Amino acid sequence: MGNAPTYVLITPARDEAKYIELTMKSVVAQTFRPLTWVIVSDGSTDGTDDIVRRYAAENPWIKLVRLPERRERHFAGKVQAFNAGRAELKDLQFDVIGNLDGDVSFGPGHFECLVAKFAEDPRLGVAGSPFREGAFQYDYRYSNIENVWGGCQLFRRECFEDIGGYVPVKGGSIDHIAVVSARMKGWKTRTFQETLCQHHRVMGTAQHGGYAARFRMGAKDYAVGNHPVWELFRMFYQMKQRPYVLGGLALGAGYSWSMVRRVERPVSKELVAFTRGEQMHRLWRFLLRRPPADTKSSTSPSMASVTTRDAV
Repeated sequence: MGNAPTYVLITPARDEAKYIELTMKSVVAQTFRPLTWVIVSDGSTDGTDDIVRRYAAENPWIKLVRLPERRERHFAGKVQAFNAGRAELKDLQFDVIGNLDGDVSFGPGHFECLVAKFAEDPRLGVAGSPFREGAFQYDYRYSNIENVWGGCQLFRRECFEDIGGYVPVKGGSIDHIAVVSARMKGWKTRTFQETLCQHHRVMGTAQHGGYAARFRMGAKDYAVGNHPVWELFRMFYQMKQRPYVLGGLALGAGYSWSMVRRVERPVSKELVAFTRGEQMHRLWRFLLRRPPADTKSSTSPSMASVTTRDAV
């Protein structure tokens, strides 16, 4: 790609044997490959390592790092695994660093498209694409195109260092915290609709399924500082999605339960204030029927109505 920014990928993987080969096939097929792809097996016991070793044997730019087994599965562990992968890159020069989950797939031009965006805009700090789960898609009319889904997040190296990397929060939302922190620091963040990820595991169901996943999502919304009014609208919106009605109620219950208990938030007061300011601004624009910024219809029909986890 000539003078295009160089990039590296890190994949924290814990028992991803069911899906990781789809991810590996996607990366190997890229028209613009990473300098290095570090896959950190976070104590996997299901054959994940064997799949990675097979691909690494044929592609020397793929590296497997094995961490010891641990009993508890949490998002702070995912950050630790990511940091272990990052340590492997300390002597490598690169422009963009990506966090890629081990349960996604995408087309061969995916990273060529996204990495090119950093060359086009020097203030772009975080980039990603919409995602799809089976036939399910969020409605982009109610989403913020500045939010970037955590399954495949690319950071300009300076931006990632500016925000201090991922915050090791056990309860999750590490991707959301990183993107909001980037905007607080003055960086642009953007979901680009020219490409698309397929997510093969429904969000939040690695340990919890159905209503429990929605309840935990509501608790995470409280933890990152979502405004109560915003969360009310989000709850009603989620009632229209499967599981109908009860899913939205479970989300609202998770938020309310955390609020009643006054659960300590793992983020700063400044980040909470910034998050709520953005949300209320977006809500007022929606109620006044003003189109969101940067959502001009460049979306192809096959990719319409896709968004990040922070749709209303």
